[in-house]
Amino acid sequence: MSEGTQIFSDHRSTNAEKLGFGDLKGRVAIISGATRGIGKECALALAREGCHIVVAAKTTEPTPGLPGTIYTVAQEIENLGVTALPVRMDVLDADSILDAVEQAASKFGRIDICINNASALWWQPIEDTPLKKYDLITQLNARGSFLLTKCCLPHMRKHNYGRVINMSPPIMTDYEAYKGVTAYNISKLGMSMVALGVAAEYSKDYNITGNCLWPATVIESQASINFSLGEKKTWRKATIIADATVAICCDPNKITGQTLIDDVYLLSRGLSTDDLKVYRYDPDFEPPRYLANHKPTQEGFGINRGDVKKLDDDMKKDNFEAAKVNAELKAKL
Repeated sequence: MSEGTQIFSDHRSTNAEKLGFGDLKGRVAIISGATRGIGKECALALAREGCHIVVAAKTTEPTPGLPGTIYTVAQEIENLGVTALPVRMDVLDADSILDAVEQAASKFGRIDICINNASALWWQPIEDTPLKKYDLITQLNARGSFLLTKCCLPHMRKHNYGRVINMSPPIMTDYEAYKGVTAYNISKLGMSMVALGVAAEYSKDYNITGNCLWPATVIESQASINFSLGEKKTWRKATIIADATVAICCDPNKITGQTLIDDVYLLSRGLSTDDLKVYRYDPDFEPPRYLANHKPTQEGFGINRGDVKKLDDDMKKDNFEAAKVNAELKAKL
């Protein structure tokens, strides 16, 4: 598709005008894990603003639990009037990351936006975390984000423009926030430090910003479906993260070094609480902000997740812990 093809304006977010979208025509974004969920929604939202997209992910053939491929998403993006480059990239494989960035630079001659979205979930206590699992999530989450960012930075520096956005949480000082998710937080906070490091090293001299973005509650995605992450009415749609991502890229203040919560940031950019209703999974239910407190909790107790094959066992743990908490609460009354 040519750069001049008309973007379908009726596909834009209903909040686009309030958030000041629109200055991304001709930019190039590489997005890890872009075949579904948050990654795909970010890709489509950026494409609607004229941004060319590198669809970087592992899936080349759909499976029942993992619909969508780099090719199907690339076609959806090109239908919006921009160019898409589908690239098979495994964030566990350094050569795969290097190759993806080289293909992107060769195709477009630039890389402007790097979104580190690909991530592995592991919500389990320390003693229930095998070393192999610890190594896997830290390599995928922290190391993968570090390397993809590292490879993109020279291309951003060359054009004196860059936006690095990592889907990772604020750094917590309340030790209780680590309960049941220590290994996961180590890997995710590594992602956050990558973005903050970019802000420290590149913002002043190269117009390259680094920020983190984190949801206030569970986001509808294949992961939240496969892992049964609470009641669906407590979720929000992935479009809230996509709108926040585009808003960060278009932010007139060129914010950098921030660890942002999606709804708080969108409110700071001019949306009202009524504007946020469009992101609800259940139009009639306002979801509680479980993750804004940086704890994967529901009704005051932890959610154990890690292996889809052991989902039934994890959910039994959830029910046991819920009963224990409720008993303790009743005893205090």
